[in-house]
Amino acid sequence: MRRTTLFLTVITNLLYIDVWAQQDIVEQINRTGTMDSWCVRCIEESDIIGGNTRYLYEFYGHSTDTTFSREALSKPASYHWRTNNVLANVMGVIKTNCTVFPERRGDGWCARLETHIETVKALGINMDVVCQGAMLTGDIEEPIRNTKDPMSKVLYGIPFSGRPSALVYDYKAEVGHSTIRGTGFSRLKDMGWPDYPEVAIILQKRWEDEDGNIHALRVGTGCETLKKNVPEWIDGHRLEVRYGDISSAPDFDPCMGLNNNPDRAFFAVNSKGEKVMVSEDGWADPDEEPNWLIIKFLASAGQAFYGGVGNILWIDNVHLEM
Repeated sequence: MRRTTLFLTVITNLLYIDVWAQQDIVEQINRTGTMDSWCVRCIEESDIIGGNTRYLYEFYGHSTDTTFSREALSKPASYHWRTNNVLANVMGVIKTNCTVFPERRGDGWCARLETHIETVKALGINMDVVCQGAMLTGDIEEPIRNTKDPMSKVLYGIPFSGRPSALVYDYKAEVGHSTIRGTGFSRLKDMGWPDYPEVAIILQKRWEDEDGNIHALRVGTGCETLKKNVPEWIDGHRLEVRYGDISSAPDFDPCMGLNNNPDRAFFAVNSKGEKVMVSEDGWADPDEEPNWLIIKFLASAGQAFYGGVGNILWIDNVHLEM
């Protein structure tokens, strides 16, 4: 009886620890999601491309948290977000990209996500790259060493076992600009179709097989494409999380589907330290407990180096409704 009691006590304590850990994650996501605390990295780019000082922003810290360094970002453990404001070091050439900016909103701040063209001039050669504004839970490889397999450099999501009912946020948007392809290795090309921002919250049940492949079942889904200009703020917009297989729902949209497209796939680091594409193998039962949370705000919904140049998505007061 005593051993049984001790066993149950240990299990109960572990459950309490897990519950408190998830509450801490939710609180940390919600606290930084107010967008009222930003830090800035001041980085001097290489002389060969102009030697300009550029600024990269993340929404944690204080206005006094300013660094002057070419070192990779080292973010606090309590900051579960990441913008795609990144430092690149390609064969010793230092370059930056900034597509997410702090912007004043009343007495506080919001985030402005842009899709724009980044131009690099070196040795008489102009390279034009389409860059999409993005913020997400997870991390991004830094420094960027090359443009090969761009999606593999984004590690979407964080460990998480809660079951939120919705992702809530304030937003306004300028959308629908024509999609431009700009890879840096060819001329810019207008693809002839409009592009729109995308917002998603995805919960997965992930596991790794004996060969190091990472699999997932889709537990919860909330995804929407913002197809209308919204010139004035909409406060408290609610994106519902729906559990289980929603593929037969009347309002099912392709953006809600399982993600196994290499151009938009999720990547993760396996137990061997290798980056592998996460295979979404199917839909989980509605009552399945997730172990992974992905939140993403994208100024453009297309693949890397494609986007509606001129799209802008403003975001504020992002939080999970539990």
